Formats: sequence, structure tokens, C-alpha cells
Amino acid sequence: MKIITISREFGSGGRELGKRLSDILGFDYYDREIIAAIAEAKGLDESYVEKALESGVSQRVPLTFHNSFSTIGMMQSAHISLLQEQTRVIEGIAKRGKDCVIVGRNADILLAEQKPFTIFVCASMEAKIKRCQERAREGEQLTEKEIEQNIKRINKNRAQNYEMIAGRKWGQAASYNITVNTSEWDIKELTPAVAAFARRWFEHNAL
Repeated sequence: MKIITISREFGSGGRELGKRLSDILGFDYYDREIIAAIAEAKGLDESYVEKALESGVSQRVPLTFHNSFSTIGMMQSAHISLLQEQTRVIEGIAKRGKDCVIVGRNADILLAEQKPFTIFVCASMEAKIKRCQERAREGEQLTEKEIEQNIKRINKNRAQNYEMIAGRKWGQAASYNITVNTSEWDIKELTPAVAAFARRWFEHNAL
């Protein structure tokens, strides 16, 4: 079984990269499917689950994943409950034994024992703002300053969640097999190179 996990800055194009990678490699793809599974298990609305998981924990606690949930009294219980369910869903995906790409959700940490190929996707703030503008919903009119504030807020929350689970900083190059800067790239043109690297990585680690 081959697993690719993609951690990404908001607006960097990591979601598109993940989908295109799954298409090229013929892997299953998991992104919003994880949110849907959590929502179904908890009897909650998908949009609520997504927003809740994108929010940061109320307190920064330097703990590892294995003992962080024991501090439930120190953090938002609902948030922790969703993180626990997210863990169960992601571990369930791995148990299926099928090659897959998983976008976000701290899957690189949760599935570390499966030795996934881990990718971190980043971009300049200018590129992230531009990508957000290009993908804005109809009628959505945010200023560049507002978009930048949203990007910083979401990335801060992602970093908090990651650091609580992993016990180390989010986005550090040494924590991933490859870091991809999409600032000067069209994702469609970039993906085949990343796919080739992933294939070679899996071949090398199968030896």
C-alpha cells in the first residue's frame, strides 16, 4: 500500500495538486470525503465540522499526539471530539489497504507508522492571494487585505492543530519528504514532476 499525504498552506494549491496526483497515479483520493465521514458519524452538518476542524485549539499545549487527548479539560471538548473522530476515519482509510492520496487533516502524523510519502505545499503570499481570488465564489468580493488576513488566520489554526498532535512545528522542511513551492507554477504542469518523484520514492523505499 502506498500513501501520499499533503499538508498545505491555505491558497497554495495543495488540494488541486493532491487531486491531480491521484489521477496520474491511479490512487484513491480523500479530502472532503473525510469531513463527510466525520459529519455522518457525529450527526453534524459538514460545513460545521469543516469550520470546527479548521479552528485552532483554545490553548497551545506542547504535547505529543499520544497524550494530548488526556488534557481534554484544558481545551475545547467538542474540538477534541472531532479530532478524535478524524483520527478514526483516517486510520480506517489506511486499514483498507489501497493506494491513496490524503489532503490535510494531519494524516502525515496520524499515519506515520504506514510510512507515507509526505508533501508540504507552500507559496508566496502574493501567489496565495491570487489563487484565492481566482477561486472565489460567485458574489464573494474580499479585498486583498481581507484575503491575506483569512490566509494567515487559517494557517495559524492549522499550525496549532498540527503542533498539538505532532509535538513539532508545522511546515518545517525536515518534517516532510518534499516541500513544493507553487508560487511560479501552474499546478497542472507541476504535478507530473511531483508524481515522478513520488514513484521513485516508493521504489527506493521498497528495496
